[in-house]
Amino acid sequence: MANKSTIPQHVAIIMDGNGRWAKERGLPRIAGHRQGAQQVKEIVQTASELAIKVLTLFAFSNENWSRPKKEINTLLRYFHDYLNKEINNLHKNNIRFKVIGRKHPLPQNLLAKIKEAEIKTQNNDGMVLVLALNYGSRQEITDAAKKIVDAALKGKLDLDELDEKAFSQCLYTHELPDPDLLIRTSGEIRISNFLLWQLSYAELYFPKIYWPDFKRKDFIRAIKEYQKRKRRYGDIEAQ
Repeated sequence: MANKSTIPQHVAIIMDGNGRWAKERGLPRIAGHRQGAQQVKEIVQTASELAIKVLTLFAFSNENWSRPKKEINTLLRYFHDYLNKEINNLHKNNIRFKVIGRKHPLPQNLLAKIKEAEIKTQNNDGMVLVLALNYGSRQEITDAAKKIVDAALKGKLDLDELDEKAFSQCLYTHELPDPDLLIRTSGEIRISNFLLWQLSYAELYFPKIYWPDFKRKDFIRAIKEYQKRKRRYGDIEAQ
């Protein structure tokens, strides 16, 4: 087990490799997404047991709308079914649920289920589970800039006082600490428009395992690897 005294506060995961996992087994891509959805439960439980404060999962990007319609509809149905089945478990385990990303054009039934889950768990003070859904970091930064411009035009913000902290308060993640660790499964070494602002000082970890095969032991291995890193934040001495 990882040393809990040096557990990262916030772990972000790009759950990559569902399609390739399925292709290598001669299965349709949907089968990879189905298996990937099962792994979410295991990793959420493990993160909660490790006392990680925030777990953010990149579930569906703005760019994913270009995929085949059948695949998109299946993914959206999986998100809905996951919430329908897991809301009570999340609440029972004191986990707060939150979604970041643009609402349009997500279907109304999914938006209603998201709202239900967020309201039911809003007072929980255990781990925060964040689902990045219809999310893109450039879009998030653009939306933040629009908020700042709007506030400035209305006289609510003096641009001379705008700093990084004030800008961060306009992001979707304004109430959360920045990630300490980013995990991207499947061996791809890129961050794909995910939390670009927030990942400035995060440690990056790229296991070659596809997401459907990423299990509890693999997550703990990632945490242990993080614990070996020397985080300097631009300074000489590690912090």
